[in-house]
Amino acid sequence: MGRPDAPGRPPRVACEDRPVTPPAAPSPRDSALVRAARGEAVTHTPVWFMRQAGRSLPEYRALREGVPMLEACRTPDLVAEVTLQPVRRHGVDAAIFFSDIVVPLAAVGVDLDIVPGVGPVVAEPFRTRKDLDRLPELTPDLVPDITRAVELLVAELGPTPLIGFAGAPFTLASYLVEGGPSKNHEHTKALMHGDPTLWHDLGSRLAQISGSFLRVQAQAGASAVQLFDSWVGALPRADYEQFAQPHAASALAAVADLDVPRIHFGVGTGELLASMGAAGAEVVGVDYRLSLTDALARLDGRYAVQGNLDPALLFAPWEAIEAKVRAIVQEGLAAPGHIFNLGHGVLPATDPDVLTQVTALVQECSRR
Repeated sequence: MGRPDAPGRPPRVACEDRPVTPPAAPSPRDSALVRAARGEAVTHTPVWFMRQAGRSLPEYRALREGVPMLEACRTPDLVAEVTLQPVRRHGVDAAIFFSDIVVPLAAVGVDLDIVPGVGPVVAEPFRTRKDLDRLPELTPDLVPDITRAVELLVAELGPTPLIGFAGAPFTLASYLVEGGPSKNHEHTKALMHGDPTLWHDLGSRLAQISGSFLRVQAQAGASAVQLFDSWVGALPRADYEQFAQPHAASALAAVADLDVPRIHFGVGTGELLASMGAAGAEVVGVDYRLSLTDALARLDGRYAVQGNLDPALLFAPWEAIEAKVRAIVQEGLAAPGHIFNLGHGVLPATDPDVLTQVTALVQECSRR
């Protein structure tokens, strides 16, 4: 017989009767993506694809049929479903918030449209100081649908992190000044050099809009954010540092207190990588024009990197794709942290099954 309970002490409880505290549910903050972004140890190299939400998926095209892009981006249930589709299909390590870089511009009242086959088109281009009056601040009450969409996604994704998304001030300025996509950015560069004061005033307003858009997503539950600069590769480094970097830094600083890793990516930015990191990023995105090895040398090992399979290579035979994927994963091991991605967005004609195969290959061949 066991010893009787001592007087005045509570009765003993059999082990099987004691309440058991369940283990905490995995958090997206402990995910491979967030850990890699912070330069921490990971079980495998995380993988996701820019423009994975939409573009190549037949289920996306079916969902979007008859729905204009701006309307789609402002409909929380649709945004959530499109964002989740590639996570379900490919098993990627992160979701990217389905949006467009001009959504916050439309939210503050800029008259624009996203024209199929063309891109964002602005009804009245911004060219003079009086045009600044058409660009008020972005406040959370202007985008309650974005908050709602993020909340829906976070609840559904569980331990899978959601990456928030915004366009960088330089690219937004280019769309506003040119009136739409541009190959040469002649009006943008003319304004930049011809009236630097106006340019910086415009950049400051756009930095507030971009930064606020990122902050809304992070506060609603996004675990990381990406600032995307489509056109900044058109600038030489000195011009980038004078005219674009301060405003990118301001946008990224808007979430500095929220403890979310910041990814800074631009197209054709091999000469700008160190300056883009210095703008306030934990992760520097590398496009497909530069190897990760060369990028790491330029970054002096100070940042995690993201990239950088050429999206056009997804149309090659699998043997060629596999060899390149393995090579990129190997190069990434030299970085403080590596997030596997494409060196730009998924092309619309990409076979979704190839993306699924690449995801599985990265996760398998990088297993620690």
